[in-house]
Amino acid sequence: MTTRLPPPLRIRAPRQVLDGFGRSVLASCRYSRPRTVDELQDVVSAARREGLTVTFRGSGRSYGDASLNASGLVVDTTGIDQVERWEPATGIIEAGPGLTIEGLWRRTIEDRYWPAVVPGTMRPTMAGCVSMNIHGKNNFRAGPFGDHVLGLELLTPAGERLWCDREQNPDVFHAAIGGLGMLGAVTRVKLKLKKMQSGQMRILPLAASNLDEMFAQFREHLPTADYLVGWVDCLSTGRGIGRGEIHRADYLTAEEDTLGQDGFHVESQGLPSTIMGVSKGVLWRFMQPMLHNPGVRFVNTAKYVMSRLGHGRTYLQSHVGFAFLLDYVPNWRLAYGDGGFIQYQIFVPDSTALECMKTVLRTAQEAGLPSYLGVLKRHRPDAFLLSHALDGWSMAMDFRVTAANRERLWKLTERMTQIVVEAGGRFYFAKDAVLRPADVIRAYGAERFETFAAIKQRLDPENVLQS
Repeated sequence: MTTRLPPPLRIRAPRQVLDGFGRSVLASCRYSRPRTVDELQDVVSAARREGLTVTFRGSGRSYGDASLNASGLVVDTTGIDQVERWEPATGIIEAGPGLTIEGLWRRTIEDRYWPAVVPGTMRPTMAGCVSMNIHGKNNFRAGPFGDHVLGLELLTPAGERLWCDREQNPDVFHAAIGGLGMLGAVTRVKLKLKKMQSGQMRILPLAASNLDEMFAQFREHLPTADYLVGWVDCLSTGRGIGRGEIHRADYLTAEEDTLGQDGFHVESQGLPSTIMGVSKGVLWRFMQPMLHNPGVRFVNTAKYVMSRLGHGRTYLQSHVGFAFLLDYVPNWRLAYGDGGFIQYQIFVPDSTALECMKTVLRTAQEAGLPSYLGVLKRHRPDAFLLSHALDGWSMAMDFRVTAANRERLWKLTERMTQIVVEAGGRFYFAKDAVLRPADVIRAYGAERFETFAAIKQRLDPENVLQS
């Protein structure tokens, strides 16, 4: 009796048009979505035999082209989303690669646990958070996601399942976290969560008349704040360049929380279904007509005026409400139109950050291509090989892409990249759609990539895993 082999992936893996979250980069990719780790291993092994390169994809929240592969196979791991073990006594969870941040907090919040680090959206998966080593509004205090990963299982293209932590295969552990899925598929994550005393946090809004004042206020609050994030008006000019608003958030004690145990109910952590009486599902349509320079300038001015009125007035907010601003308006990315947008995020050392960021803002304004959204954070260094973090600051900027401005925008990013690299800065691969290889080598240094390449040669000598 002969065993009938399945058809080759070139036949049975259908093509799908996939995009980066910013929608400015798309590709027609062969696509597979396994439901178990064994199925995942079979798919990767088949791709290796057939000479197909493989790129792993989670929820598709990377803004650029990190999870696209037009010539090979994209393997979606969102179907492997089980929680294998949850220990409320210790706050340790083990989960599959496809479990999202939303699935994580919904499982643990009623036991009074919250992820120590979350991004601005609850949609990313465990494997995505590991592979991009995501950061949050508390990076200066808690470090990146990887600092709270106790261990992970890596499936190599050869079919080996490798357990990695700080003692067992530590070089692979520190390279795989932030390694873009280029060393193997993350099939299990062991994560330490944070015990909470309250389901709410105290929020303190602070208006800043320019970027200098915003930096000064950040510095004043850094020693004691749990979270800090700044909204930057990237269209403001002159003495007001970089004006905006900071939000400081702090954990409450149990005695300070008026909701008590009720604050830990999943229902208490949900986002509102309407905003100002309008269904969230259609809000992006109201945003779309304002996404041009005069419209954004008007909206930003109104937002800044409101920030002055609310300066220093504290209020309480749930963990979900504060953490996941990007989830308030579903499909907000559609407001940018058919061309989408790119997010360009820079990380600059403390000593050069303020002047570098003001120069970047002016450069974009002078090109007639200002960012429509700016977000400022403070960071600390970490031990991961391809880490974007440093002892400094980041600014994330959203730029609308159109058929008319695309070429000019890419040239603008080249000029801004030169400014950032000369200031000793780095970039974030989860957001990138524009960097050139030479830019990356200059920013990170050749030695880091040589070390990474040596580990990749050991685990993936045929270079199956690409992006």
